[in-house]
Amino acid sequence: MGAMEWSGGQAERPGRGRRVLVVGGGIAGLGAAQRLRAHPAFSQLRVLEATDRAGGRIRSERGFGGVLELGAHWIHGPSRGNPVFELAAEHRLLREKDLSEENQRMETGGHVGLPSVTYASSGVSVSRELVVETASLFHSLIDQAREFVRGAAAPAPSVGEYVRGALRALAAGWTDREDARRLRLALMHNFLNVECCVSGTHSMDLVALAPFGEYTVLPGLDCTFPGGYQGLTNHIMASLPEDMIIFNKPVKTIHWNGSFQEAASPGETFPVLVECEDGGCFPAHHVIVTVPLGFLKEHVDTFFEPPLPTEKADAIRKLGFGTNNKIFLEFEEPFWEPGCQHIQVVWEDMSPLEDVASQLQDVWFKKLIGFWVLPSFESVHVLCGFIAGLESEFMETLTDEEVLLSLTQVLRRVTGNARLPAPRSVLRSRWHSAPYTRGSYSYVAVGSTGEDIDRLARPLPEDGAEAQLQILFAGEATHRTFYSTTHGALLSGWREADRLIALQDPQAQLPGPQL
Repeated sequence: MGAMEWSGGQAERPGRGRRVLVVGGGIAGLGAAQRLRAHPAFSQLRVLEATDRAGGRIRSERGFGGVLELGAHWIHGPSRGNPVFELAAEHRLLREKDLSEENQRMETGGHVGLPSVTYASSGVSVSRELVVETASLFHSLIDQAREFVRGAAAPAPSVGEYVRGALRALAAGWTDREDARRLRLALMHNFLNVECCVSGTHSMDLVALAPFGEYTVLPGLDCTFPGGYQGLTNHIMASLPEDMIIFNKPVKTIHWNGSFQEAASPGETFPVLVECEDGGCFPAHHVIVTVPLGFLKEHVDTFFEPPLPTEKADAIRKLGFGTNNKIFLEFEEPFWEPGCQHIQVVWEDMSPLEDVASQLQDVWFKKLIGFWVLPSFESVHVLCGFIAGLESEFMETLTDEEVLLSLTQVLRRVTGNARLPAPRSVLRSRWHSAPYTRGSYSYVAVGSTGEDIDRLARPLPEDGAEAQLQILFAGEATHRTFYSTTHGALLSGWREADRLIALQDPQAQLPGPQL
């Protein structure tokens, strides 16, 4: 192993306090570091970040004359008790209307709002009445799917199979003409694809039905950050000493249950040694691992030495982690009506009750659920499309030109305007290709349960030697009721920081909220 690297700057007060390393500079890691930094027992604290920036899956970039969110987009459930909302409000990062009591009290049930307009692949607009009626039916089926958590036996392994079974029974009683029936099913297919984006999965057939309702929806009308989500992580960063975070420092292996020494601290032994890809090594008393579940899945066999206990490794393998990407299109002039916020795109040849065999390269764009109109930048008009699953991962392999051409053809077809001007440019996320992320966020997959989230969150060693707390785990995939969210990630970072603080200082008054 390489040279010992714990040296320099603010974090060094040799012989004093516990040495803590945080692996990953996303909101979970930053939240943990900020919480520990406020306690005198943790004067030796470092964050190792594999990339050249902090924020992780919160990623705001300047583009097309404004701010584009390549990662986290909304605050889900912006109301009191949501720590991301509370911090954003405290730092004045939100609009007045998003802070209103009225917005905080809104109950969305976790459902995506209705589109402003729905275009079908034959080039016609779908009647508002049919969209509202179908959305209402679909949302009621998703609400029913959440109820099995209360103890009734789940009638199917997955949410997708449950919804399709219920839909098949309902469709048998429909008396519409064939074309109207097909349109209704095509709408249902789109709503299932929306749900794939929400769950970060390729198919709702992969999402376990029994634990589906454990995910907790907070009240509040989902809102965005006008200046970019990264404003939040920037505020946390600003409270930390500049040299606390070491960038471009990917970790190769975390050696634990050991007895490691370094020349700078004679006579002191450390149970953990973090070995980096560049050969650098950091001995520590405690390590908080906040890397994405996608990264853990890919490196579960090599990232820990000795290997993880079987139960924890199995939890990592069984839990779901999929891809949801965004495609931003910039237009010279809007083709949509003033006030339009959300354009839904429906393919009339698609039905949740039929499997259509086809090649990804021919149909990947049919997984795109539609476009959100971004609040207009100066004189620029931007649409943001969402696409999940294997089609989304395939999209990452295409060139910008190929994506632009495909989506221009889609928009010309669904609007019925063959001369619709092509977008000026395209920009997109590629979360599956990102080597330290390998996808977007977690879900409870068929074959796993909420127990697996708790298993992932348990510190090591697991043999009841609580006093050791060598390796702790945080990140959205470790929060049983708020997985897949930024507030789940932040709360998990606080949870692990509090676990360490309680170990050093059992009388400590820990700040809230403890959701």
